[in-house]
Amino acid sequence: MNLNLRVAAIQLNATPDKTINLANAKRLTVQAIEKGARFIVLPEAFNFRGSKELIPANAEPIPGPSTKLFQDLARDYNVSILLGSIVQSIPGQDKVFNTSVMINGDGTIVAQYNKIHLFDVDVDHKQFRESDTFGRGTQPVIATVLDVPVGISICYDLRFPELYRHYSSYGAKMVCVPSSFTTHTGQAHWETLVRARAIENLMYVIAPNQYGVGTGGVATYGNSLIVDPWGHVLARGDDHAEQVLVADIDFYGQQVLRNQFPCLNHRIDIR
Repeated sequence: MNLNLRVAAIQLNATPDKTINLANAKRLTVQAIEKGARFIVLPEAFNFRGSKELIPANAEPIPGPSTKLFQDLARDYNVSILLGSIVQSIPGQDKVFNTSVMINGDGTIVAQYNKIHLFDVDVDHKQFRESDTFGRGTQPVIATVLDVPVGISICYDLRFPELYRHYSSYGAKMVCVPSSFTTHTGQAHWETLVRARAIENLMYVIAPNQYGVGTGGVATYGNSLIVDPWGHVLARGDDHAEQVLVADIDFYGQQVLRNQFPCLNHRIDIR
């Protein structure tokens, strides 16, 4: 396993225009590569963010046009890229899926994760029912990035610590939380939850978030984060701009910390 890895979290403001979104995401990914990042994470809904009515028409298969663009980019620069989420169409399924896609340095899709916890809530006087449109994922997914095991989650998953404990139990050194987290909930809980998931599992957390007005006309929070296993914030975005956040990950230091503070070995089964 590589002992050091430069990672990037990309913050952007996706719209209903997929062509513009893909061009912006590609441009920001190239900026991350120019900053030396070997693993780049895009936010949830990076290629399309619009009303519920527009979602089915903007679904695509995997692999598909959006993945091909970034498969080519990954291959050209020999970097790994997590496409935070795409609206995925699957033949024979009545609903679409909110799907993260991991691409390795030769352009191969090595993992897909379908969002498990769907956002069926009332926020800021508006109702969200992701389950009306999206199918529910059923399986946690760990992908290998440059020999490093990485757990994949999406946005609302962040509120369910058992998913991240699963990932740490199966050897994940990092987890990714691509998001389109609302301003209302983000101001209250975003940083607290991201840092908690890092601390309780002694893992790095890469959490790129969207900013600007999101689905249903609700503002999203920005404030993308990269957090180390002790809960220190290595990089933080603001709430109103495109940003490429970069941080250096030290896996040797992480293992030293886990040896010195072996709380993961002190767990007991409480039922």
